[in-house]
Order: sequence, then C-alpha cells, then structure tokens
Amino acid sequence: MAAIDVLVTAYNAEATLREALDSLLAQTFSDIRIVVLDDGSADATPQILADYDAKEDRVLVVTQPNGGIVDALNAGLSYCTAEYFARLDSDDVSLPERLGKQLAYLRSHPDCVAVGAEVLHIDANGVLLTDLPDLAPVESADAARAPGREPYLIHSTILVRRADMEAIGGYRHSPYSEDSDLFWRLAERGALFSLPEALCKYRVHGASISSTLVNGRIMAIGSQLSALSAWRRKRGLADLEFPRELTAELRHAGALDGMYELGARLINADERDHFRICVAAKIMEMARYRPYEPDAGDCAFIRAALPCGRHLSPKNQKELGWYVTVTAARLVRKGLFAEALALTPPASYPVAAARVLLSR
Repeated sequence: MAAIDVLVTAYNAEATLREALDSLLAQTFSDIRIVVLDDGSADATPQILADYDAKEDRVLVVTQPNGGIVDALNAGLSYCTAEYFARLDSDDVSLPERLGKQLAYLRSHPDCVAVGAEVLHIDANGVLLTDLPDLAPVESADAARAPGREPYLIHSTILVRRADMEAIGGYRHSPYSEDSDLFWRLAERGALFSLPEALCKYRVHGASISSTLVNGRIMAIGSQLSALSAWRRKRGLADLEFPRELTAELRHAGALDGMYELGARLINADERDHFRICVAAKIMEMARYRPYEPDAGDCAFIRAALPCGRHLSPKNQKELGWYVTVTAARLVRKGLFAEALALTPPASYPVAAARVLLSR
C-alpha cells in the first residue's frame, strides 16, 4: 500500500490531464498511488487514461457515468486506502517537492489534519498570472462574519489524514462549495495549515466553475450556507443538510433573489437576515477577482440586504461599507452606471465618487 493516495477527478480534461498526471509521477516523494476518477468524459480523456493505466503501475483509473463533482469525489475517495489522501484537479500541476514537504509537515504536526500550500496562478495556456488577491489566513476563519470567512485551503493542494476524511463522511452537496464545506468540518477535528511556499500551479481560466455570474451566485449561496452550517454546529444546533438537487434548482432560478429564497428554505426564520447579508457580501467579494460584475438585479439585492447587517460588529459593518463603495466605483469606471446606482445608498455617494476619482 502506498503512503499517499492522490485523487484526480477528470471530466473532459484532454487539454490538461497529461500535464497534471505527469506532475504527480515526477514527485520527489514517490510512494504514492494516483486514483483517477473519469466522470463520464466525452472527449479524449478515456484514451489518455487508458495509456497511463497500461504503462504506469501507480495509476488506477476508475470510470463512472457523469454525476457531477461531489459524486465523483466521493466515488474516488472510496478507492483511496492509504493513510494520507491528497487532491489534484485535472487542470492543475503539482511542483516536484509538493507531496514530500506536505507529508513531512503532517508527520511532524500530529495536531494538524490537513495541509495545503501556496500556488502560482496560471492561465489556460500556462502563462503566469500576477496581482491576484491572497487568501485570508486559515486561522482567521469566522463563521459568524459577513461573508463567512472559511478556513480555506486551495482544494487542489490538500493533503489530509484519510481517517479524518472518513470521520466527517467525505464531501457534501453544498452548491459549488463542497471544498469550503469540507474545510469547515475538518477544522473541527484539528488544525489546518497552508505551507507558505508555492507548491502547485493553479489554473485560472474561463472554463472553471466560478467564471460565470450565475455560477458565482450559486457559489455565494453554497459557501454561506456552509458557513452557517458551521456556525450552527459551533453553537450546538442541528446541522444543515444539503439536498443533492439544490444546485440544479439554484441554476434554474437564475436570479440572485430567487436563489436566496431557495437557500433560505434550509434555515430558520431568525437566520434569514444573516444569510441575506452574507450572500450579498460574498457576491461583492467574489466580483473583485472574477471575470464578471454583479448585474442590476444583484445590485438591488445587495442594497436591500444592507440593513440586515445591523447585528454585525462595527468592524464588519465598516468592511461591508468598503465593499459597497469599492464595487460601485469599479462599476462606474466600467460604464455600468445603472448598476452602480442600484447598488449604492445615497449616503455612500461621496465615498464612492472619491474612489472613482482617486483611481484615475
């Protein structure tokens, strides 16, 4: 049995799969097995995997009908039997020392259940990207904040003790947020840590799930439900359950207000205002570094949600005000004046205007 099982899920990944697998086979720590779960690919992915399966003893290929990322992750996890479980997305690249350094950290820190790493961001062609925002430190996680700040590791870089993965039941159907939901639950079993050096290349491209506005709305709903779920557990309350059909229902709803109502079905009436302001804040947070802006409907939702943040700390309320004026200024600079007006309360006009002027 290998020391580490690395799970790679693949769906129509012909363009990047070989580079991902080769990066794992080139690890300086070689006592690994690579479990590749082909989630019903319709391109050349099966042929590529057949080649690796025939030539590489350390590669196990599993194929199933397309069922989505959560089902693929859990199916792949069921084939992982090593003491340690690692992940790599089929469009990312592990640098040679990644697994060795992560394993050394986990073995020397028995209180730690999962370790990630910093990444180099690359585009679809592998060109290095710069000026992307840094993730918040893992230890700054706060489920009660708006938006909920998860103990986030980059999912494609994680190495986890498999016993802890099994103890929490694997992945759940949190809409487009199965990773952050996982980290909330792992953090309840021990420390999470991100090594402060780049050990992976992380691909940012238009085909990623978070690259469209509709998907961003879904992710905002899922991530904030996961944070609320963690906040519930911390207070000894009943955990949320995520219906597997929720993601499809959110996509059908399309608009943010309709998505909010679907998500609100899962929570108590006294949690609705907190959930609303968290979703509004998350949309603004994501728009800072995603290839889209909130539309007029999103902006109206955000503005209507602002009074729901009165229960937040003064510091958190100040952060929300900063998000509003920064978002408004960015919308104005892009000529999206109707959206900026829909978003911005009159009291915030002077600050938003100053941000527009100072940015020139």
